[in-house]
Amino acid sequence: MTQQARVSDGGTVVIPADIRRELGIRQGDWLTVDRNDDGAIVLKTHDQVQREVEQVFRAMRDKALPGGSVVDELIAERRAEAQREAKERG
Repeated sequence: MTQQARVSDGGTVVIPADIRRELGIRQGDWLTVDRNDDGAIVLKTHDQVQREVEQVFRAMRDKALPGGSVVDELIAERRAEAQREAKERG
């Protein structure tokens, strides 16, 4: 769906109402403004940016801990440490 918007004084651009409703954009919401490699302007909602950041961190976690969880790894380390200490004491 392609629509047009006019740039008014001060650089204000009005996003068409149906697009705002579809994306859940309300008055006062912040949008991230970026430019892609082709020079096109990209607007993103807070939720879109949050999902992208979560995907980046998820990929980093999966690369660092393939098939595992940081929490599970920490628990396993603590249990192994506790067993070593118990053996040393007794």
